[in-house]
Amino acid sequence: MNIIIPMAGMGKRLRPHTLTIPKPLIPVAGKPIVQHLVEDIAALVPDKLNEIVFVTGRFGKDAEDHLLEVAKSLGAIGTIAYQDEALGTAHAIWCAKEALHGKTIVAFADTLFRADFKLDETKDGVLWVKQIEDPSSFGVVKLDDDGVITDFVEKPQTFVSDLAMIGIYYFKKGEDLAEEIKYLIENDIKKGGEYQLPDALRRMTEKGFKFGPGKVDEWMDCGNPAATIDTNERILHWKYPNSQVSASASVEHSVIIDPCFIGENVEISNSVVGPYVSIGAGTKVDSSRIKRSIVQQHSKVTNFILENSMVGNFAKIENKAQVLSVGDYNIIE
Repeated sequence: MNIIIPMAGMGKRLRPHTLTIPKPLIPVAGKPIVQHLVEDIAALVPDKLNEIVFVTGRFGKDAEDHLLEVAKSLGAIGTIAYQDEALGTAHAIWCAKEALHGKTIVAFADTLFRADFKLDETKDGVLWVKQIEDPSSFGVVKLDDDGVITDFVEKPQTFVSDLAMIGIYYFKKGEDLAEEIKYLIENDIKKGGEYQLPDALRRMTEKGFKFGPGKVDEWMDCGNPAATIDTNERILHWKYPNSQVSASASVEHSVIIDPCFIGENVEISNSVVGPYVSIGAGTKVDSSRIKRSIVQQHSKVTNFILENSMVGNFAKIENKAQVLSVGDYNIIE
């Protein structure tokens, strides 16, 4: 089994956090988004992983080394492929075309999920979907009476289906997908100036390939700060309900309210942390109250109340004591 992870997007909706770190490496519940993704896929597929290809921008050696280490930890060969132009989802997969052979999973790196699924080997592929109330902002699939996917509709303005594609796909033969993407590129078939994966999938179904829907229990988004904080909460609740506190962390005169993730060499003093807080390695928290937030590595939070917040690496947040004379009915926020 090969896994292809397209992750070259700039993550503009997560700025300023993505100005210095690519979105898939933003941590939630103590791990980068992309690491959660590949670990969750590896835990659910029965086949041995051969290769994991990360299709990236030019993120730099540190980011690439981290990705290769993630693949190695799962017993797979890690490979970096580059998408230097934003030419669409099909083009991103084409950048990893050498891995499009045999059983292949394509998983876009801004998608996290919770599921207990089995690969349907009677089908040529599986597309994972989630039933949603308002499908007008998503790509959806249409099914026939036998539960086989017959069409793919992008952002339907009139109702055709409520099964949204979440960005995870299984192909029994990656070569079949490669052939259709190659056709799109060689014939310059684009939509909105980009080569789109649903166009390749549609060509496959028109040729008789049978895809089935795989349903997930939860679909978690990391597209913007609010969604990322929500995903952090859900993963903590799911994976670390009793909190995970590193053995090297120091917690003095403080309360940790489950669930939380506290990284290595974190120092917490005179504070209340949690619930639903992730704190990265080397961060110091003093005389503060933090809940439902992500604080990344080597930052410092002093005399501060944080809620529904994201704090980057090497940040310093401090509320210095003040001399005040506050009258009746005044509010200071």
